[in-house]
Amino acid sequence: MLCIIVASSSRAQDTLRLTVPQAEEIFLKNNLSLLAAQYNIKSQEALIKQAKAWDNPVLSTDQNLYDGKFFRHGKGSNDIPKDGGQIYISLQQVIRTANKRGLQMQLAQDATKSSEAQFNDLMRNLRYVLTTDLNNLAQLQNIARIYETEITNTQKMVRGMEEMYKIGDISLKDNVRIKALLYSLQSDYVDNLRQQQDLQKDIRTMLHITDNVFVSVQSAALDLQQIQAIALAPLLDSVKKIRPDVALANTQLTLQQHNLSYQKALAVPDVTVGLEYDKANSYVPNYYGLLLSLPLPVLNKNRGNIVSAQWSIKQWQTQLQQMQTVAQNEVLSAYNKLMTLVNVQRSVGDWQNSYDKLLQNMIESYRQRKVSLVDFIDFFDSYKETKIRQWQQQTNLLNAIAELNYVTNQNVLSLK
Repeated sequence: MLCIIVASSSRAQDTLRLTVPQAEEIFLKNNLSLLAAQYNIKSQEALIKQAKAWDNPVLSTDQNLYDGKFFRHGKGSNDIPKDGGQIYISLQQVIRTANKRGLQMQLAQDATKSSEAQFNDLMRNLRYVLTTDLNNLAQLQNIARIYETEITNTQKMVRGMEEMYKIGDISLKDNVRIKALLYSLQSDYVDNLRQQQDLQKDIRTMLHITDNVFVSVQSAALDLQQIQAIALAPLLDSVKKIRPDVALANTQLTLQQHNLSYQKALAVPDVTVGLEYDKANSYVPNYYGLLLSLPLPVLNKNRGNIVSAQWSIKQWQTQLQQMQTVAQNEVLSAYNKLMTLVNVQRSVGDWQNSYDKLLQNMIESYRQRKVSLVDFIDFFDSYKETKIRQWQQQTNLLNAIAELNYVTNQNVLSLK
């Protein structure tokens, strides 16, 4: 009953039939995590423009507040001759030395490149998760069809054996045994549907599908000769250049090198240039002055930040070497796993196609009492396990291809 309810619920949903390439196309357009990462890149690009901006000039003034009257700036008096009142105005501009502004722009550009590398790495990871989830969902859906076929055949047998039991043609033991087999198949089928729903949730989230849609995945076709033709050496040569996590480590190293230059530049004092006007508080009634100021680098020479930047460079040099080693070893491991699975798949042959015919013959033989119930159930279980392992083997092969594409950050094999 539960099996029928769950199956009817699935059929009530709209079905979205997808291949892996079609799902990837939707993913690139709709995934919210990718959109958020793209916004982060735009944010970093805006900081590049901000780094180009000059510091604002500073305008300051000093006026008398009260000298018997508030803000006396008009005609003078006996106590304060002439125009009366004090007015002081200063306009100052900071001029950054040692190319600090250019180095700030460079650091902002490095931060943007880091955001781009993070975006590419996020896209690589999410695409791998999506592909493996689709492959696993396709496996479960193919296995579900095996359960459906076996449940249909077993239900027919249960109805027939129930009539035979009523007339005393079979024993209660055989009747209960075949019903127990049906119950076991239905339980496995419901568990299969539950696992499908977990994957359906993840896939709909990554594709940003908010409707109650049932995703049906079409299994990809495999060309074993094309897989075996993959050359390892070019993959190892290119992985240091196109892996986004390696590019991120390389960008961080460049950023720290530029940061060292910037910290050294900060030790050089900036110059402040300005103009001053004083109305009535100098040796002349209207004073015009030139302002020049700079801090003296005596107590703080920014040595701590300079040393910190030097150690950060060594840190990221080590990190970059580590990432390059990890990338190459991941490519080697993924390639070897893929070739092992291909060799296993080639050694299987096409004997599995005749297994379906053998099942039908076995069912007919049991109906004709040519085989015992124990032998029939043993074969039935063996058939089910073999077909499940067949789909598991194909899914392992597809996931191994997805892993090789993931660790190399390129479509070494494009499946249709």
